[in-house]
Amino acid sequence: MLLRKFGRYGLLVIDEWLLNKPDSLFRAMFLELMELSYGSSSTVFCTQYRPKNRHARLGGGLHAEAIMDRIVHGTVWLETGDVNMRDIYG
Repeated sequence: MLLRKFGRYGLLVIDEWLLNKPDSLFRAMFLELMELSYGSSSTVFCTQYRPKNRHARLGGGLHAEAIMDRIVHGTVWLETGDVNMRDIYG
């Protein structure tokens, strides 16, 4: 039920993406959510990690590959640089 609710949003914003390494239950749920919204809505990922590190932070393996496959196709990357505003103003 929760997946269908989130899957219906036109825009889903995921802040602090991969700050904590997800467990297998989260990866399975997230893969299904990405599958539901693939091609029909937009998702914004806010993260501190570069694209090359995301597969490993997702735990590697089949779920990580499938999730990244759904994320990277049709993606627009916006790099904001290396400045950490939390270090400056936090």
